[in-house]
Amino acid sequence: MRIGWMIGVVLLLATSVPGAAEVIMSDTFAKSPDRTWIGRDWWANRLQDWAIEDGRLICVEARPARSVRTAHWITRYLADGRTGLRLSVDIEPADAGKRAGAKAFAGFLIGAGGDHVDHRLTAQVHHQPAEDGGLLAVMDGDGIVSIRQFDVTGEVPGSWSIARKVELEAMPMLEPQTRDGSGFGEGPAPKVRLVAFLKDGRLVVTATDAETDRVYSRAEVDNLPERYLDGGIALVSHRGPTDRGRGFAFENLSTVGDGIRHSFDRELGPVISAMYTIDDGVLKMTAQLPPLGPDDNQDAVLEIKRDGTWQAVGNGALDPDSRTITFRVDDWDDGTAVPYRVVYVEKRLEEAAGWPHRYQGVIRAAPDPDEMVLAALNCQKVYTGDLKWNHDGLWMPHVETVQGVESHDPDLVFFAGDQIYEGDLTPVDARTTDTGLLDYLYKWYRFCWSFRDLARTRPTITIPDDHDVYHGNIWGAGGKKAARTEDLSAQDSGGYKKSARFVNAVHRTQVGHLPDTAHPGPIERGITAYYTDLDWGGVSFAILGDRMFKSSPAVAVPAGQFRNGWPQAEGFDPVTEADVEGAELLGPHQEAFLDEWAVDWDEDDWAKAVLSQTLFCNVATLPEGARNGGVIPGLPVPAPGDYPTGYRVVADGDSNGWPQSGRNRAVESMRRGGAIHVCGDQHLGSTVQYGVDRHRDAGWAFCVPAISNTWPRRWFPPEPGGNHKDGDPRYTGDYRDGFGNLMTVRAVANPVQSGRQPSNLYDRMPGWGIIRFQRPERRIVMECWPRWTRPGDPDSEQYPGWPVRFKVYEGYGDQRTAYPVAVIECDESIEPLLRVRHSDTGEIESVRRIRSGYPLRTRDVGPWDLEASIDGVEWTTLGTREWGPKHRGELRSLRYEPGTPPSR
Repeated sequence: MRIGWMIGVVLLLATSVPGAAEVIMSDTFAKSPDRTWIGRDWWANRLQDWAIEDGRLICVEARPARSVRTAHWITRYLADGRTGLRLSVDIEPADAGKRAGAKAFAGFLIGAGGDHVDHRLTAQVHHQPAEDGGLLAVMDGDGIVSIRQFDVTGEVPGSWSIARKVELEAMPMLEPQTRDGSGFGEGPAPKVRLVAFLKDGRLVVTATDAETDRVYSRAEVDNLPERYLDGGIALVSHRGPTDRGRGFAFENLSTVGDGIRHSFDRELGPVISAMYTIDDGVLKMTAQLPPLGPDDNQDAVLEIKRDGTWQAVGNGALDPDSRTITFRVDDWDDGTAVPYRVVYVEKRLEEAAGWPHRYQGVIRAAPDPDEMVLAALNCQKVYTGDLKWNHDGLWMPHVETVQGVESHDPDLVFFAGDQIYEGDLTPVDARTTDTGLLDYLYKWYRFCWSFRDLARTRPTITIPDDHDVYHGNIWGAGGKKAARTEDLSAQDSGGYKKSARFVNAVHRTQVGHLPDTAHPGPIERGITAYYTDLDWGGVSFAILGDRMFKSSPAVAVPAGQFRNGWPQAEGFDPVTEADVEGAELLGPHQEAFLDEWAVDWDEDDWAKAVLSQTLFCNVATLPEGARNGGVIPGLPVPAPGDYPTGYRVVADGDSNGWPQSGRNRAVESMRRGGAIHVCGDQHLGSTVQYGVDRHRDAGWAFCVPAISNTWPRRWFPPEPGGNHKDGDPRYTGDYRDGFGNLMTVRAVANPVQSGRQPSNLYDRMPGWGIIRFQRPERRIVMECWPRWTRPGDPDSEQYPGWPVRFKVYEGYGDQRTAYPVAVIECDESIEPLLRVRHSDTGEIESVRRIRSGYPLRTRDVGPWDLEASIDGVEWTTLGTREWGPKHRGELRSLRYEPGTPPSR
């Protein structure tokens, strides 16, 4: 009877699938050199848990706390309604001959996700069963086959990482199923051919000897539930012969039948993404590649298409840590858009020609001079709790965000930091620097996969923040090593916890394509600084590293007993006691850079903007009695129209509201150029106007909302601000933050019960910012868009309080309290630069682009030299005179004629 059953199975598998004689698709493991990256058709969970070795796919992770490792075949997926399919793969322990036992298994994961789930999200399914997790068709370490559910809801993991052990009981058998066979018996584990046959809702899984065709075991389910008939396909390795050893090895994977679909569009790599900038005639591009092996090609070529012909304009070599290739093209003409492609030839064993890959995009032309549109995003969290393997449980690939931003067709995209979170979905892997780099890249690749299409056709600026370099908060302290002391954690002691090698690799992935840094060489331990400037579309941008040089408040202000940025000492007053001598914010070199940039204008510049990680003030409140921000994730979310009481304005040293002197110097520098400030980090969309000596005497700032977040900060001050306008929200007006800094709050996107699901995404007010620089009107418009905005939907609305519109001259401070100086006249065909310089000290108060009839005002009394220029190089003095209170209302007309001999 058993012999007859075995013959029947073999005949069934060989003949029942239409087209069975034709292998529709097979793996390429046997043709790949040894390496960590497992191929363009695959996504590995985690990156560091899989490798190609000797033509086999190997799972190198078998620890019990790293359960159910998966390698998703992202270019193949089940096709519901087709005739049938047969999946086959050879399996053995990675270390051949060892026995893994009944608690380990290997085989297929099928039916994860489905048509309602983006394949990039489905590719993350691993470790723990949850809704839309699919079905396991596996063989245990003793050769016994089973069909198990991976879509059941068990113990819910935390809001950051899934990391607990997952036992077999958490992945129950799909019933009813029939099973037969006794497995291997005694002796070492053989190489087994695992076959999964699916037709007309019937799933048969069989384990046979790969060499002798001996059948070890079999399982069958009839009337397979429909949820398993479409979705992803993955290989699975769960545990192994030892808890600290390796898992299983796979080879000879193939599919037969028409029940599987193939999509080349889903390939990922070997060029995973590319980002570029254009500045002052220089194109820089960073191409992100995967962890290739020593036998792979180590270089790539950048080609552009002009006059219908592709031509090489650059080549570059692979950096071994960041796995990036950076291209630089001088003398770039940005007058027209140009298609580009990054060409990399993937090595194939025994194939001399290799397998070329061409990652394509467009080098954008310079923007319309009338309007330059900047999109700003930050803080990309993938998982915030309540695990589901669908869009109710994971937020990547953020399709609605990408579509919403693309609907505005921005000319420049800015990611302000926290492109990754170090423990997001999977815990930190800090075993070695090498595994740590792979852990970072695994999470960075998720970001690239989600947002690469935004960067493919437009200049993109990315800057790392604390989580990108594996900190909760960071006070970079000039790059020193962060080390635990008797009293302080490593983080509170200041500096970087990770090695310079790690930090520099992160920098190369995120800022390698930015214009050359303005810093004179590396900082401590050889860490690279990246602050710089970029001109695009008539707007000059200063790009800051506002965490790199900042002092730790725990070290600089011991009297405050700061812990993780929050003062804990009883009676300590951050307003009067925190601003101590020697505490740094931007650091001397970066301060000097910002000051010089503010008054250095190119011929085409008409507006300025600073891009950095976080605000130069602290828009933050906590409930009375709360001593730090740890309470934030658990705070109740108000209903629409409710205003929570019992909150107080607080001081968080993680913000750029501290140290106050450094903050004021930065704001004063920005004010000299009338610059706006765009940033992120706070997870709280807000628009404020800075003040230094009085409210509104400096420029505007926009902290854009998070893409998605776990930490929903809020601004519920107990009283309305000064000069509060009737009809405006209670939390607006003139305030002092917890450090005493002056700020005028114009709009805030506080958490609120949105009525949208999932609430742990939408109630935290995610979204993005759009900043429009409108030259004809000399106007800047700040727009704050909710994540759920549908492109083109006429009912789409911004968050309450936006858009915020103001004239460029307001960046120099509130003109209503300024001293009138003169009306500057010139030919209406020109728009000169006007520089206001103190006659006695030579200090520059401001530089601005003006039009004829501009009524100049200054914040302080003179005497002032008024100078004009066309190109920002040669200046002509228009007049010198002391203006002050006694001259109010007295406006003298001064005229500038180009060609007048320069004053110096």
